[in-house]
Amino acid sequence: MRAFVITGPGRAEVQEVEPPEPGAGEVVVEVERAGVCGTDMEFYSGAMSYLHTGEARYPVRIGHEWAGTVREVGDGVDPAWLGRRVTGDTMLGCGRCARCGAGRQHLCADRYEIGVRRGWPGALAERLPVPVRALQPLPASVDARLGALVEPGGNALRAVRAAALSPGERLLVIGPGTIGLLAALVAEAQGVEVHLLGLTEGSLAFARSLGFSRTWTAPGVPPDGPPDGPPDGPRVGPPGGPPVLPPFGGLFDAVIDASTGPGSPALAVEAVEPGRRVVFIGLSADPSRADTRRLVLKDVTAVGVLSASGGLAGTTELYASGRVDPRPLVAATVPLEEAAAVLAGRRRPEWGGAPKVHIDPRT
Repeated sequence: MRAFVITGPGRAEVQEVEPPEPGAGEVVVEVERAGVCGTDMEFYSGAMSYLHTGEARYPVRIGHEWAGTVREVGDGVDPAWLGRRVTGDTMLGCGRCARCGAGRQHLCADRYEIGVRRGWPGALAERLPVPVRALQPLPASVDARLGALVEPGGNALRAVRAAALSPGERLLVIGPGTIGLLAALVAEAQGVEVHLLGLTEGSLAFARSLGFSRTWTAPGVPPDGPPDGPPDGPRVGPPGGPPVLPPFGGLFDAVIDASTGPGSPALAVEAVEPGRRVVFIGLSADPSRADTRRLVLKDVTAVGVLSASGGLAGTTELYASGRVDPRPLVAATVPLEEAAAVLAGRRRPEWGGAPKVHIDPRT
């Protein structure tokens, strides 16, 4: 079968590889769509931290946001799975340790991560092996595009749950990328007043096209973003002082930091109401800092969210019901041969401002 293989930093190719065979308790899925995210781009550039800790090594077969159809089942798997449309959890715990036993398999020290950790092959291929325990069935109303958005949507749903908001309360989402916009859509579906803080007018214009009118530009950032290098988040104020906040018109009942900016966590703590919650789901390439004195003096609860585990079923239901429709976030669907260009950040002008690109491994 054909699979996209990253052989080193900035090097990748479509290769003919042996198709997977399902082991005991596993299925093989024919992949219909796979999403590309920031983690995949870091594998392509060589910046991904697992490459430096030994948890991953080249060659790497990426892809952990996917949807497809079960074509083969292994020993011990109910044959009723054959022909079912599915997506699945990225995090594959050992199933034996205390964390797995407590439902925290996504934190298992010995976990595999599909397309990410310890060599489990990813979904940028015609077929994908998956443990049956990780599968999430998809109803007929959830098409391939929606199915490949369930995994990032599960991350966003968990972040919104962690924010612990009630209808009518105010939420600030920092970072209008895929996860930030998904979190905004989920929160809006729950009756929350959503505000979005971004770096560029382009990203905020796309957010407004989705119906989010309350958008803000990070202070001290030119309208088209930082003049040099990748976005590095909202600017902080004078050394030793609190971050400079935009004129929000009051603090927020919760803040979700879905950005990659090292300055964003400190701004999130400053922007939240005392006694409420800040949720961290974005990761910066450089160490980010939040003054724990501010957390204590404001009695703020800080929550970290890793993975979609526990959020897949809820996200599927939101999509199936039509309460959340994230399909406008997908700019384009391209064949496997164009994956390297996407990972390098090359986008066609006609794709517009939508942040997500999907791959169809069948073409």
